[in-house]
Amino acid sequence: MKIGELAEKTGVSVRSLRYYEQQGLLTPLRQVNGYREYSPLAEEQVRTIRFYLELGLSTEQIAGFLHCVLKNKEAFCEEVLPLYRSKLEEIDEQIRLLTNIRRNLEDRIASILLERDPGEEALP
Repeated sequence: MKIGELAEKTGVSVRSLRYYEQQGLLTPLRQVNGYREYSPLAEEQVRTIRFYLELGLSTEQIAGFLHCVLKNKEAFCEEVLPLYRSKLEEIDEQIRLLTNIRRNLEDRIASILLERDPGEEALP
């Protein structure tokens, strides 16, 4: 199948498919005229790539274990586990940071409201 057909079937832009190829995540065959030719398995491969991107992993990280995931379909690939743990730590740190920012903003709003003259209009 051609790149446009793969894009249509997967809902992924042609530009993204070319990027996945650049990153070594997809390897189409090249016809004599230079056109890319994708195997029917490319659909599953693209959906798998999208899944891991939506988990917040980078294309570089995905490239490190994609072959295992595609080869073992149902089985869990051990090399993914450290990435999952690392991503969870990263998310936990972001939550801590955002919680601190939220508290700071709430404190500032409260202090402004306390200092406000009772006759003034309420803040939005």
